[in-house]
Amino acid sequence: MKFWLFCIAVALSLESMPSAIRAQESTPDDPETGAENDPRGVRRLGDVISSGTSDFAMDIPEFQAPPQPVAEQPDVSLPDGRQDERLQEILSRRAFAPDSPEIENELSALLDEVEADAGQALETGDLALAERLSEVIEAFDIDRGILLRVTEERERRAEVDRLLAEAVQALDDGRLLEPAGASALALYRRVLELDADNVAAAEGLQAAGNAMLLEIDAMVSDGNLEDAELLLREAEQLELDSEALQPRRELISSALEDRQRALFDNTREAIDGQEFERAESLLDDLVGLGAPAPVLDDLRAALEDATRYGGFEPGQVFEDPLSGLDASGPAMVVVPSGSYMMGSPQREEGRADNEGPRFRVRFERGFAISRTEVTVGEFRLFVEATGYETDAERAGESRIYMTGSGRIAERRRVTWEDDFLGNRADEDLPVLHVSWNDAIAYAAWLTEQTDRSYRLPTEAEFEYALRAGSQTLYWWGDEAPEEAVENVTGEDDEFNDRRSWTEAFRGYGDGYWGPAPAASLEANPFGLFDMGGNVMEWVQDCWHDSYVRAPNDGSAWVNPGCDRRVIRGASWSSTPPMSRSAYRLSSRVAATDARVGFRVARDL
Repeated sequence: MKFWLFCIAVALSLESMPSAIRAQESTPDDPETGAENDPRGVRRLGDVISSGTSDFAMDIPEFQAPPQPVAEQPDVSLPDGRQDERLQEILSRRAFAPDSPEIENELSALLDEVEADAGQALETGDLALAERLSEVIEAFDIDRGILLRVTEERERRAEVDRLLAEAVQALDDGRLLEPAGASALALYRRVLELDADNVAAAEGLQAAGNAMLLEIDAMVSDGNLEDAELLLREAEQLELDSEALQPRRELISSALEDRQRALFDNTREAIDGQEFERAESLLDDLVGLGAPAPVLDDLRAALEDATRYGGFEPGQVFEDPLSGLDASGPAMVVVPSGSYMMGSPQREEGRADNEGPRFRVRFERGFAISRTEVTVGEFRLFVEATGYETDAERAGESRIYMTGSGRIAERRRVTWEDDFLGNRADEDLPVLHVSWNDAIAYAAWLTEQTDRSYRLPTEAEFEYALRAGSQTLYWWGDEAPEEAVENVTGEDDEFNDRRSWTEAFRGYGDGYWGPAPAASLEANPFGLFDMGGNVMEWVQDCWHDSYVRAPNDGSAWVNPGCDRRVIRGASWSSTPPMSRSAYRLSSRVAATDARVGFRVARDL
């Protein structure tokens, strides 16, 4: 640049020289010129500025090109003006000296400050600032911890926004409690787990609670007191304002008492007027309302005194004599009419999808069911009288408990005369290794011998008789039994001092490994033994994988030609989830096993 300025100065000097000198330098007779007759001819700059000894001789400086950057830098900036000025200055130097430790140390120190600022932004909830700062940090150091924190916070907020949107939709749709994982209550609670101070979630949870209160009010207004009481219990778990809950609690309680009192009076009138069917229906309604046991007992006694269904009394035990034999059929127990909720609620622990949807079954008339499972001795009367050959005998095998492996496996030459180990069974043990076909044949034989209608219980009858008025996990309650009430897997049970159950009721032992003799333990409130243990039992129904369209009158659900039937109850090897009153499974009609037997039912 200085060189060109110098040249321009020389040219200007030449322009200012005396005209005589210029004329002399440009004379046409000068042999050195290239244009002899051109008055405009001038000398070349090199002729004027030379290395000679003239007054204009000088040294020409050497031209130096400006330095160029050797490394491209990220195009980033910081929102803080002072920090950004430092950053740009560092980047300008770093472009020409990318390997300078000094510059890198300065950059690292600045990034430390920026990272601290980003962390502070996260603490104060300014995610946008934290994201902008993290973008600058990421351009130089992708291993900084703040980057992961910003990403996690961004994802957390996105999840909170998603859950809130779903919760609002669930609330708008009226899905307050169901389905369990996608209800309004569940979604708002998940939001608060992610963001404890989320105002929208807290307000939404309160709105859901208020919606529950409105639904309770509507149920009470419609007279649906039973469901209103259940929903009130759910609302109480939300810890809503007690001032909002207490009046409704008192209203429902008072309405239930009024309805119970009216039903009691109407039932008495029906009994006195010999309207026995109406009286039974009213009594069922009282049971559904949870009327006190003494009130129910008084009404039942009055109804039983006025009439007996089928000549029997509920709870009565009877035996039908067998024609031509000096023996009787199985001891039968009269099961009272009534209603119950069949299946399991969605929130029940261990529940399977095939146990729902839950629905109410009403038995307009009572029925009888055998007091115990059919025993080996009772089945022997049938076989000896008819020469019947069981499916296990035709197949030449059945499934037994293998003492070495602890598994259930096929074994040859096992029949109904054998126990769970494949040894000869005692007469008072429940008969095993019988198929659904065998059970049906036995019931048909009883019908022929007694001229009474014997059959397998329906699935609804079995669960009703098993629950015996309960709606808990097991007929005895929700926990492991405190006394030996059923033959199921107990933590204290042992097999030959060498084997114990890996999944069992804690602190429980019934004293049996394998089926126990019939009626060895306690009866349930209906006077039935081994309904929830000992052996699983065949019932009449075809297998369906849900209760959608199931009959609600307690009748069997049968489809022509079905080859799988339902098995209910628990066995000696049933774990706690498999011992629940709602548990169900199925098998082929010809299948046999060391854990499956049956009992019979009779119409009255």
